[in-house]
Amino acid sequence: MKEDIVKYSNKINDCIISNGEELESFRITYLGSKGILKNLFGELKSVPGEEKKEIGLLLNNLRVQAEEKFTIAKENLQTISVSATHIDHTRPGDQENIGAHHPISLVRKEIIDIFSRIGFSVSEGPEIEDDWHNFTALNFPPEHPARDMQDTFFIQKQDKEMALRTHTSSVQVRVMENSEPPIRTISPGRVFRNEAISARAHCFFHQVEGLYIDKDVSFADLKQTLLYFAKEMFGDKSQIRMRPSYFPFTEPSAEVDVSCSICNAQGCNVCKYSGWLEILGCGMVDPNVLKNCGIDPTVYSGFAFGMGIERITQLKYKVNDLRLYSENDVRFLRQFKAEI
Repeated sequence: MKEDIVKYSNKINDCIISNGEELESFRITYLGSKGILKNLFGELKSVPGEEKKEIGLLLNNLRVQAEEKFTIAKENLQTISVSATHIDHTRPGDQENIGAHHPISLVRKEIIDIFSRIGFSVSEGPEIEDDWHNFTALNFPPEHPARDMQDTFFIQKQDKEMALRTHTSSVQVRVMENSEPPIRTISPGRVFRNEAISARAHCFFHQVEGLYIDKDVSFADLKQTLLYFAKEMFGDKSQIRMRPSYFPFTEPSAEVDVSCSICNAQGCNVCKYSGWLEILGCGMVDPNVLKNCGIDPTVYSGFAFGMGIERITQLKYKVNDLRLYSENDVRFLRQFKAEI
């Protein structure tokens, strides 16, 4: 039995414990309820009487040796673990490169949030439209001269002439065809017009158009809705004015200006020293449009409005070149990190 004790003592000395699994394995092998030491102490009763004292002393020394080995290894592993996870708070931080929302996305979301607070839902539709939804249902008959107001991208699709939508009013037509009044919705989206690209124009841009149809809707409702929007978007001191205009799908129609927030309506180069900035067009929905969409104009009335998101973004962030929105210049986009 002496030889076994010496053999296990040498093994304990030579044992290398480098991780938690090896530590647990050592404990089970030598110190566990079915381990080597337990078995050796069990064999002590069969040792001759004159040798029991010597063997017992050797076994006690072996147990102490194994326990010390286990304790030291456990402390070493805990020290290594703490060192590996230690954070030096005196080190300078590493700069994290974060992205930024596009300014068009930021303003689009803000417009949606403003109108959602007064009950407007969001409606979306296809960017490739047929003539009915893009023109005819909106009071643009084939011979109507107002069609010339919008330069359209026409495409051929399965022997049928289609067009890239020139406004998101086409979405409003689909909503009216498939919904019963009352209807209160906005239609944000991308639109296309065949125009030369410059600092003030682009072949694609973004719109948000709104529609409200119910019984006894008046022009006063339209004005108060747009005044609420202006104050939420540009500040409590903002005012609006409405100028008579013409759109085929609304009658009467108006252009809406907002007081210049840059100069507090005193006059500057941005508002061309008028104190006002044009932001959108609007009007009462033409009865012919309601009739085309299956809504009785003798029972229901409504208003509609439309604004260019680029225009609102230009006023909000003072960006005067429309081309910057689509060139993906990271130097331009990084300026909007603070808006996330």
